[in-house]
Amino acid sequence: MIASSHGTIKGFLKFAAHTGTMEIIGYVFIIIAFARLLAEGFERLGYPGFLGEITAGMILSALLLDMPRDQMELLAELGLFFLMISAGLEVTPEELHYAGKITLPLYALTYTAMFLVTLPFTGWTVGSDNIISAAILSTASAPIVLRLKRFFGSDFLHVALSYAVISEIFGLFIVYMTIRFHENPGDYGPILSSILKDFIFVGTLLYINYLLGIKQKVRIIRFLRRLKSDEAVFGLFMVFSTSLAFISEEIGMHFSIGGFLAGLMMHSDLVGTKQYDRLTTIVSGVTYGIFAPIFFAWRGLNFETELSLVVIEFFIAIYLVRLTLSSLIVRKTDLSTSLVRGAGIASFGVLGLLMGEISFVSGALSEHMYAMASLASVLGIFTSATLGRVINHYKAEKPSGTV
Repeated sequence: MIASSHGTIKGFLKFAAHTGTMEIIGYVFIIIAFARLLAEGFERLGYPGFLGEITAGMILSALLLDMPRDQMELLAELGLFFLMISAGLEVTPEELHYAGKITLPLYALTYTAMFLVTLPFTGWTVGSDNIISAAILSTASAPIVLRLKRFFGSDFLHVALSYAVISEIFGLFIVYMTIRFHENPGDYGPILSSILKDFIFVGTLLYINYLLGIKQKVRIIRFLRRLKSDEAVFGLFMVFSTSLAFISEEIGMHFSIGGFLAGLMMHSDLVGTKQYDRLTTIVSGVTYGIFAPIFFAWRGLNFETELSLVVIEFFIAIYLVRLTLSSLIVRKTDLSTSLVRGAGIASFGVLGLLMGEISFVSGALSEHMYAMASLASVLGIFTSATLGRVINHYKAEKPSGTV
C-alpha cells in the first residue's frame, strides 16, 4: 500500500514548524469543544457520540473558512492513528485469526456484492469507479464497531472487529493499488514490490509476537511492573507504536496500520492484565478525549455529496444488500439478534470517507460516485445505529424469558 501523500507523521512535524502554535490550538479547541458538545447530545438521544462529532464538522465547515487546513488535516490523521491503536488493543492475534475464518469470506462476498450493485449506477461499465466504490461501501470502521458494541454485545465484538480490521486494511490496499494503476498504467514492478514488503513486514511482526508470547512473556511483565507510573508505560508504548508507524509508512503502507499492529501485539496475554489495563486506560483517554473528536469532525468538515433520487436509491440498494448478506452469514436462532449483528458489521465507516477523498483528489474516482459513496457511508452509520437502538429497545421491553 502507498502512504497517503497528505497525511503523514513527518508531514505533521514539517507543517507544525511553519504555522502559529496559538492559531492551531485555537481551532483545535473550537473543534473539540463543539464536537464533544454535539456528541453528548447524540449520546443522550441514544446514538453513538461520533455521529455528533461528524455533524459538528459539517456545521463548522460553513463557519471556519480560514483555518490552516493542512495542519488540521494532519491532526485528524493522528486521530485515525490513535483510533487504530485502540482497535488493535481490543483484539488479540488469536481472536483475529479465529474470527477471520468467518469474516474474510464475508468480506469477499460483500465486496463482490457491492461491486455488482454499483454497476447500474456507472452505466454497466467496469472501471476504477466500481473498484473503489465497492471498497468504500464494504468497509466497517474499527473505531465505529467499538462504539457500537453495546448494540450487538461484547461476545460478538471480536467477530465484528475482525471484519472491520480486514475491511479497512483491504479497503486501503484496493484504493491505493487502484490509484497506482490509474497514475502509472502498465508499471507493475513497484506495485508487486510494495505488496511483497507489506506481507513480509506484517508476517515478521506476527511471528515475533508469537515468539515473545512463548519465551519472553514473564520478562516483559516483570519489566513493566517496575515502571511506577502509567505515563511511563504509555511513553514506552508510544515509542513502539510510532516506530512501527514510521516503518509502515516507509514501506508504502498507511502509517495508521503500524499503530493497529502495535496495539494488536500489546494484548493482555503478553503484557499481563494489570499492565494492559494501565495502557488501555490512558490510551482511551487520549484517543476519545482529544484525537477522535478531531478525526470525526474533520471527516464532517470535508463531507461532500449531492442529494437526488438516484443517490437515495443507491443507498437503499447498497444498505439492504449489505444488511441482508451480513445478517445471513452471522445469523443466530432469533431474527433480532441476527439483524443487530448484521447492522454492526454493515455499519460502513468514516474511513470510507477518507478513502473516497483520497481517490477523488487523485482522479481515480469520479465526482458523482464520490458523492454517492460518501452519502451512503454517512447514512449507513446512522441507519445501523438506529436499527441497533430500535432492536435493543424492543428486546428490552419483551417480558423476561421470551425469545
